[in-house]
Amino acid sequence: MITIEFSPADIEALEYERYHHPHPKVQKKMEAVYLKSQDVKPGQICRLCRICKTTLTTYLDQYQAGGLERLKELEYQGQPSELNQHSTTLEAYFKEHPPRSTAEAQAAIEKLTGLKRNPTQVQAFMKRLGLKCRKVGFVPGRATDPDKQAEQESFRVNLLEPRLQQAQAGQRVVLFMDAAHFVYGVFLGLVWCFVRLFMPSPAGRKRFNVLGAINAVTKEVLTVTNETYINAESVCLLLSDIAQRYGPIPITLVLDNARYQKCALVLDHAASLKIELLFLPAYSPQLNLIERLWRFVRKECLYSKYYADFATFKQAIATCIETAHTEHREELDTLLAWNFQSFKKVQFLPV
Repeated sequence: MITIEFSPADIEALEYERYHHPHPKVQKKMEAVYLKSQDVKPGQICRLCRICKTTLTTYLDQYQAGGLERLKELEYQGQPSELNQHSTTLEAYFKEHPPRSTAEAQAAIEKLTGLKRNPTQVQAFMKRLGLKCRKVGFVPGRATDPDKQAEQESFRVNLLEPRLQQAQAGQRVVLFMDAAHFVYGVFLGLVWCFVRLFMPSPAGRKRFNVLGAINAVTKEVLTVTNETYINAESVCLLLSDIAQRYGPIPITLVLDNARYQKCALVLDHAASLKIELLFLPAYSPQLNLIERLWRFVRKECLYSKYYADFATFKQAIATCIETAHTEHREELDTLLAWNFQSFKKVQFLPV
């Protein structure tokens, strides 16, 4: 058997690595060589480590050739998967038919290639192809119309962005307005837990309505709230608050085409306050910044959170909206950046 001289530092390093190296194969190598350093007989080492004499000799040769670093090398790469021969076919198929689950992909692979693989192997193969499990997004149905996309692009470039540039320069105030309706109920989400957790579900259908307008530059939010309905009178109240808050500076309010926002009462009141109403093209929620704020509020206040009563529920939402531009300013600066999505180049799920 090979004779090796071990220094105290070598023995200490072997003793450490046999327990702390992240790969179990390397741990076994370190264990075998460490036992050798303790003058344990080769037969004993093979029995304790459950390896043959040839393997032990290989480990010792590796240690002699390059010390601990050589022992840490893992040369076995495994056998190439038979699925690799079908990569082109399967990639083309999955582009046309994205699988909704590993089981669905597993069945498709077996049908197309005759090769049955377990879910772990299927997932590994899909990752090698470049597939990732992503949440499907959605767009309003008519937003896929090329004419509608052109209208949205024209609105963004010719109307919205010039006003935002003026707002950035302090020459105008631009606000985005929309209503959100928060139903007092359960908003289920994901949590890290040791066992599955459950939340009590409040009874009834109480609703907290918030009509909000967010400043595109400062991220400050002005609101009108109630527990009944948002209507034209609610919009007029918010318009008055906006005019009082921002005074003589030119004001542009970006909003959608909800009927109660486009009625004569609102149009006349906005004109009397000298507020410009800039109505979005139809089916363009992605151009309204405040839609992102509502998603943030739901994530921050509602998902996987329980409120014992409706008053606490309302207060949590109101406080989150009121303090978001100060307590969450850095996050909102990223979330509410003026990057407006275009649907011209997105890929749609095959029907």
